Amino acid sequence: MSVVEKAIQKLRSEKVAAGEAPTAPPHSAPEASAVREPATVPVTGAARATGAAITLDRAALRAAGLMPPEEEYSLIARQYRAIKHPLIAPAIGRGVPRAPKGYLIMIASAMPGEGKSFTALNLALSLSVEKDIRVLLVDADVAKPQLSRELGLAKAPGLLDALRDTSIDVEALIHPSDVPTLSFLPAGSGAEEATELLSSARMQQIANSLGQRDAQRIVVFDSPPLLQTTESLALARIAGQIVVVVRAESTPQPVLLDALKTLGNHPAISLVLNQSEHGGTSGYYYGYGGERTAPPGA
Repeated sequence: MSVVEKAIQKLRSEKVAAGEAPTAPPHSAPEASAVREPATVPVTGAARATGAAITLDRAALRAAGLMPPEEEYSLIARQYRAIKHPLIAPAIGRGVPRAPKGYLIMIASAMPGEGKSFTALNLALSLSVEKDIRVLLVDADVAKPQLSRELGLAKAPGLLDALRDTSIDVEALIHPSDVPTLSFLPAGSGAEEATELLSSARMQQIANSLGQRDAQRIVVFDSPPLLQTTESLALARIAGQIVVVVRAESTPQPVLLDALKTLGNHPAISLVLNQSEHGGTSGYYYGYGGERTAPPGA
């Protein structure tokens, strides 16, 4: 039994002992509350990113550890297909009722160095090849915005600027990429008030707007580590789905359990085991509420 399975089993046992309902899979969300709320801003057609276009430099991203080596790309791509499908279903209502705000997906980890930014980027890329889906990747790790830095947007206005200045339309800060169905929102400048900004009503408004302006959009947030900052807990309150990345043979079970406990009774928490070994190859392992699927080729 892996650390992921042990953590899920222990956390669920503790919830049952405390009289709480164990975490339910996404399709158990009540259908009546599982639709997107009406858009707060009238929009004709899909929302358009208006920032300067960016090109994903695959070689530089690989060198920074944010994309897999070329020789492992096909294997990792297959694994991400297995990871993304349980997230897509409640996000857009593919075969199941839409989960409340299921289109807002937060990628987190207990501690730094577990692969959450790698997972956020590669999940976003995998989602972007789906039919009828557009993906917005948001760098919400405002203290250490690695994605913004590696994409050349470390000094570009972004999420924090829109939170701080209510006159800014966040859509104007979104950058289209050379992947037609993938766009990017940088972290922005000044993280001193990050927790207060991310906990504000303005953040709730922006998150709703990002998802509601385009009915085909899935928003992926790269968040700070759960046990090192309070910003991640603010993000968890607005996310419809949370993916916690766990590094194989590295993350201690008590640390993972502590991280999961900070998320309280969030109804849609998934786990991805990063850099696991299956049959001599490194890869990923997806778990949801005690159920798991080994990705093809893993």
